[in-house]
Amino acid sequence: MERHKQKKIHMDIDYTVQTNKSFDEAVESIALETEKAGFRVLHIHDVQDTLSKKGFTIEPLKIIEICNAKNAYEALQKNISLALMLPCKINVYEKNGMVSLSALRPTVMKNVFPDMDMTDLITEVDERMKEIVDKAK
Repeated sequence: MERHKQKKIHMDIDYTVQTNKSFDEAVESIALETEKAGFRVLHIHDVQDTLSKKGFTIEPLKIIEICNAKNAYEALQKNISLALMLPCKINVYEKNGMVSLSALRPTVMKNVFPDMDMTDLITEVDERMKEIVDKAK
């Protein structure tokens, strides 16, 4: 039996930093920096609350969905399947008393859709995401 080797793709899927802010201050700071960067907060998922209603206990975790309409429109014109990776997400979570800010890096799109010519847009959005996280820190 012939074994096929899977090609392993290296992906830095997240950009994560720790902050000295409280959990709630960090969430507010992400929202504020998102607006300053020309993006909009679409929704904030309170994962801790949702899971607690089902009897599961986790430390604080919120998933903040953000979007820039112009960038989203441009991406969707290239490939409607990109909608699977939209909107952009930034997580704020607490683990062992430390609060972290973590952005899903848009650069993963290049690995998922390698034949698509979107390097400039993806790089620009990736830099904005890192900037939001850094300034919110």
